Amino acid sequence: MRRADRLFQLVQLLRARRMTTAEALAGELRVSKRTVYRDIADLQRSGIPVRGEAGVGYRLERGFELPPLTFNSEEIEALVIGMRMVEAFGDEELAKATRSAMTKIQAVLPEPLRRVIEDTALFAPSLPWHTVRTQGLQQIRRATNDRVKVDVSYVRADGQTSERVLRPLGLYFWGRSWSLAAWCELRQAYRNFRPDRMTRITILDESFDGSDGIDLDGFVAAMRHTQDAEDHPALREER
Repeated sequence: MRRADRLFQLVQLLRARRMTTAEALAGELRVSKRTVYRDIADLQRSGIPVRGEAGVGYRLERGFELPPLTFNSEEIEALVIGMRMVEAFGDEELAKATRSAMTKIQAVLPEPLRRVIEDTALFAPSLPWHTVRTQGLQQIRRATNDRVKVDVSYVRADGQTSERVLRPLGLYFWGRSWSLAAWCELRQAYRNFRPDRMTRITILDESFDGSDGIDLDGFVAAMRHTQDAEDHPALREER
């Protein structure tokens, strides 16, 4: 068990009992009494009101409550790497939101778990081409959330430009680029588009609700019609 998780569990054990001994806590946590003494001292230094002393017993002051949102160390690591990936590969608005969310999480975590955030050695470095690949993402993401159509100028891989009205259904990140799952009104079919190849994006005042059967489930169903994703038009980038 990682130390941060052990400290969290130690607080939970103290909360559940009026008074308990280091020996009992050591048995529950499967560590030595010396480790329990060190952990108790660390909790006290971090401001958690543990009262008592070695050889007598320990109790947690009445009224002390852990914040309602508390994670174990692996959950925190998952959140940290997820947020760092969004910062590296998402648009600036999403990056700002992740930084704000992490600040809020840090504010409610007990000190031992706050240190897990600072010490997590999992990174998602941002490279110069990431910025290029996220162009247009913010507008498309908003249109997808608001379920409104977009009018775009799209440049294919071969350089040919076309004008399209799309229903944005979902965004997918493939490691090096984003793709938009959409219904193309020009082709009257499901298609994939890369937001960074849209030279113009106009959000239209025209909503859609999927009541006509054109929705993300339909896009996914179209993908499943074939086992060879490379040959399926729903998975190909629009040509």
